[in-house]
Amino acid sequence: MIPLIVNTPDPMAKVRVLTTKDYSTKTLKTLHTAGVLHVEKSEELKPVDKEAIEKERGEVGELLTSINDILSYIPEGETVSPTEDVGVIYTRPLSEIDSEVRLLCTKLSNMHQKAAKLSEEVEKLQGLSKYLSSLEPLADIRLRDLDFSGSYLFSRVFILPNEAYQLLYHEIKDYLLDSNAITLENETIFYIIARVRDQKTVESVVRSGGGEILQIPEADLTVREFLEVTDGNIHSLEGELAELHAEIERKTRENLEELVLFREALSAETERLAVLEKACEAKYVTLIEGWIPENNIEDTISELKENIDFVFVDTRKPEQAEEPPTKLRNIGALKPFEVLVNMFGTPKYREWDPTPLTAYSFAVFFGLMLCDVAYAIGIILAARFLIRKFVDDPYSEGYRLFQRVLYISGGVALVLGLLTGNYLGDVYYLLFGVDSVLHLGPVREWLTDPISFIILSIILGLIHVNTAHMMALIGGVIKRDKGIVVNKIALFTLQIFGIPIILLWLFNISLPVSPGVYTIFLYIVGASVVAIVVSSFMQRGGLGAIFWIFDLTGLLGDVMSYARLAGVGLATFYLASSFNMLAKLFSGMIPGVIGVILGAILAVVVLVFGHLINLALSGIGCFVHSLRLCFVEFLSKFYEGGGEVYSPFRLKTRPALIKGKA
Repeated sequence: MIPLIVNTPDPMAKVRVLTTKDYSTKTLKTLHTAGVLHVEKSEELKPVDKEAIEKERGEVGELLTSINDILSYIPEGETVSPTEDVGVIYTRPLSEIDSEVRLLCTKLSNMHQKAAKLSEEVEKLQGLSKYLSSLEPLADIRLRDLDFSGSYLFSRVFILPNEAYQLLYHEIKDYLLDSNAITLENETIFYIIARVRDQKTVESVVRSGGGEILQIPEADLTVREFLEVTDGNIHSLEGELAELHAEIERKTRENLEELVLFREALSAETERLAVLEKACEAKYVTLIEGWIPENNIEDTISELKENIDFVFVDTRKPEQAEEPPTKLRNIGALKPFEVLVNMFGTPKYREWDPTPLTAYSFAVFFGLMLCDVAYAIGIILAARFLIRKFVDDPYSEGYRLFQRVLYISGGVALVLGLLTGNYLGDVYYLLFGVDSVLHLGPVREWLTDPISFIILSIILGLIHVNTAHMMALIGGVIKRDKGIVVNKIALFTLQIFGIPIILLWLFNISLPVSPGVYTIFLYIVGASVVAIVVSSFMQRGGLGAIFWIFDLTGLLGDVMSYARLAGVGLATFYLASSFNMLAKLFSGMIPGVIGVILGAILAVVVLVFGHLINLALSGIGCFVHSLRLCFVEFLSKFYEGGGEVYSPFRLKTRPALIKGKA
């Protein structure tokens, strides 16, 4: 969902930190300082933990092999003095090192593979050239005649060990029609012609004696012509191979310092893992388990490896059956309202966070009910200076967020108060005998006329309640809950086609449509009611026979409940006006000069204490009623809560409170 409508918690990862018992205290202090691990009760060390260490050690070994293969092209005995500390690389997460090493080695590895193929091809051509060049008496014979298979005759070139030639020759000489043998160092090149019927026997005897068939290329060339071509190819390939080796050496030298740093860091890593692997066998390890936000994993691993010599950190995504703690991630302006959502229930890890919608709703409701410039300023000042005296820890994060809720909600009330021209009710009329000119006419009319205010409240209620039902519908579609989907769609159609009928019956307000259309509306309303009954059975079974009624009455009751916005808002204004009237009455009650002075003093007392009482009552009332509308009429429709608050193991810094003697 869009983060400005509803949000989702921060993605978490399950973390298991293993270290030797000698380093357990230091590990805990490092985690305490990092302040991101939500600690959970650890299970016993399992074989899987040792397997994870072995797996990581294998990955480190693979990276080391890749680096050593590349460094093998540097002349032996050459020294490198890295300018960077190897510890900087060693403390980085393995995944980060792995990606950089592989990226660095990919191009060089491709060049190495190409060089290996060229070397293999050169070696193959050199070997073939060596054997064929020894067949000088057969220089003018064509290659296809050296490896021929016909219907009657066949020819082959065998490579035999010298010591095996004489023995093998005596075994097969009776099968041969012609042969030619040339000794070359410790091998004999043996060319034979024989009958096809004896081919299997001859080849079997040669192989059993350790001989092999020389693979002759399929080319329409004589031996002499082939040797000339091959000699040119060998020189060409050797030149290409020399250039490639020079390029590999140049590229390696460009990254030599970095490669050496990676090699040293990986060597240290494999030694560390070897110690931990042995410690697992001896059961001399400490296991710390918990949850860390995904975006903090790399920094945490780096810090652990920087401070702890022998530590292994295994991370994985949460399994479906697991319920990680919830770390909310709303933008700064909406974050304070997380306090209100947590009062209802912390979102579960896989549940929507309704903080954005709750923030808009609460602030607007509070502002509509207070709607007075002076009272809004009073609420803001009370949040800043007064309320903190009644809490145990005014520096706690919870209280600071609560303060900001009052600041924002008071700010909305301040803006609406300016638009309606409300300053301590109508105190300007008492002082100047005229209405305030600093207001916006339509807004003032909506929020001071009782009927208009009630209509506005009910419209807001329809929007707010149906927003909650829409969220429930979307959730039902995602969860594939047919009962919820049918129920919410039926509620929407009931309102869309039922409200025009109610307006016609109760207020004689009709839409510009023919009377027959209202008959269709009635059928749709009836079908919607039936659908609500059916959905109630789908969700609650037999109890649905009763609870469907509450779906209908609840919808009406929920919407009408928003009339409290007008009730509290008008009560705040009229009570303020009443104190203003009392002050005006007292100011002129006693005749004479002394009476004027005493009346003025009495009026001021009435104004101060009256408005302070109204401010306190209004502040509490606006907060409580806004909270009720958000909790009962809104969140209860689609939001479950019940998650665990993300509470990391961390050092908390706050001002020290020193209490002296009374």
